[in-house]
Amino acid sequence: MSENKDKISIQELDTLISQAEKKRQDPLDKKTEKKSEKGGPLGLAFRVSVEIVSAVAIGTLIGLLIDNWWGTRPWMMLLFVVLGCAAGMLNVYRIASGFGYAVGYRQRRKKDEPKQ
Repeated sequence: MSENKDKISIQELDTLISQAEKKRQDPLDKKTEKKSEKGGPLGLAFRVSVEIVSAVAIGTLIGLLIDNWWGTRPWMMLLFVVLGCAAGMLNVYRIASGFGYAVGYRQRRKKDEPKQ
């Protein structure tokens, strides 16, 4: 008999769940005084700087590793620093031209615009 008192009926459980769902708050739905823009200028500047610095750093690291492996002390590092700079600039170009959003994403052209 005491086991039946401890069990909650399905209807009571359903009302408790619905009350909890009403209390739940989505952080994106909160009203705030200052709302930051998604993809604002500060975020874009940070992304561009990270793209360039990381590409140059990875190129330098690869060049140093190949130099130590092959024994061609400064040459591979210099080559891969240049390649890293080129890769960073290419990534920045992709961001600026709109190709950096998602794989396969391109903005649609209007019918009267020429192909590029």
